[in-house]
Amino acid sequence: MAERLLDACAALRYPAGRLHLQVLDDSTDETVALVAARVAHYRAQGVHIDHVRRATRTGFKAGALAYGLTRTEGELIAIFDADFVPQPDFLEQVVPHFYLDEAENTRTGVVQTRWGHLNEEYSLLTSLQAFALNAHFYVEQVGRQQGGHFLNFNGTGGVWRRACIEDAGNWHADTLTEDLDLSYRAQLRGWHFRYLPQVAAPAELPATMDALKSQQFRWTKGGAETARKHLGAVWRSDQPLVTRLQATFHLLNSTVFLAILLMAVLSVPLVFMRARVPQLEPAFQMATAFLVVLVPLVFYFRTAWQRAALDRPAPRPGFMRQLLLFLAFSMGLSLHNSRAVLLGLLGQRTAFIRTPKLGLMQQPGAWRGRRYRTSRLRSGLTLLEGLLCLYFLVGIGAGVYLREFGLLPTHLLLATGYGLVFYYSLRHAA
Repeated sequence: MAERLLDACAALRYPAGRLHLQVLDDSTDETVALVAARVAHYRAQGVHIDHVRRATRTGFKAGALAYGLTRTEGELIAIFDADFVPQPDFLEQVVPHFYLDEAENTRTGVVQTRWGHLNEEYSLLTSLQAFALNAHFYVEQVGRQQGGHFLNFNGTGGVWRRACIEDAGNWHADTLTEDLDLSYRAQLRGWHFRYLPQVAAPAELPATMDALKSQQFRWTKGGAETARKHLGAVWRSDQPLVTRLQATFHLLNSTVFLAILLMAVLSVPLVFMRARVPQLEPAFQMATAFLVVLVPLVFYFRTAWQRAALDRPAPRPGFMRQLLLFLAFSMGLSLHNSRAVLLGLLGQRTAFIRTPKLGLMQQPGAWRGRRYRTSRLRSGLTLLEGLLCLYFLVGIGAGVYLREFGLLPTHLLLATGYGLVFYYSLRHAA
């Protein structure tokens, strides 16, 4: 996969004397030799490319990025994670947007592009991830930009102005989302971010449950850590009230998993309460009014689905099936992600766990011999996810037996979601 990335970066169209490639390599396995050979290959062809190794892995990704910055004079810094495959015209499409500042009286610090998906159709796991990411890149980022609110650099597939990184205090390793952290520090300093949904940077989606869980843990815990770090500064800033509110929801969005988990655990006793305490019936009837939230939710994801369809070679049916599976799977991750959020809000430090990628493309292939683990899937948390699946099956049975069907759709989604997470955790641990 690293070789694939180097081949793509060496093919970038840009003036040769002004393009410096750095491979920030903290690997401790055979990747080091593979990268060294590829770097030597391109250096022999006249490409300005360096294989950057550090004595220690202090700061993990943030530390590597900060170290790399000291070893280049580049004015603009494009960043690609190892699983990305930028197109040859990537820089040609992105760099001009840094030079619209004079006409618009702004200081552009970052130009972010949309993530494409190399292996969206590989499995159910990858298709559901693409479904969620498309909503982020086709709706959320577009809406934030049009509203003039804070955007976030997505960690890769974008270009920073070096002066912006340095003015904002460089990369910090005190959160697991160094990208979100630096994004907020830069925008609080007055830098402007641009988002280009028309430019895609293709990447590989995690194909195994341990990879997905490690990524989700990092994103949710890091978001909570960044909220803990910056919410005070956001509200002390002179940003418009609506922007401060939007930033608050942005930074705290991962806390929704706490609400989902609490709702889920309490929902089964509610089935029995409704049957045994008729005086609570008016409250249950009022609760059904919250079904109206499905209307904007469907509209939100439908918009992303339709926009993504424009970039596909052929239309893909099954929107409602995909939406329901996505909702179920998100609910199934609520225990895992709630733990991450709580650790982040409480300020508990944890290691930066990389997300395994396997060089997979659209068509299924053998991956078991090539993968590496980031965590123990057969853990107490996995067992608890399996028990929660049974718990919600009890809720379904109780609802049918007592003829209380109000929570049946919720319990069907929860049982399906936790069942999927438990099943894939066991399957990918084999």
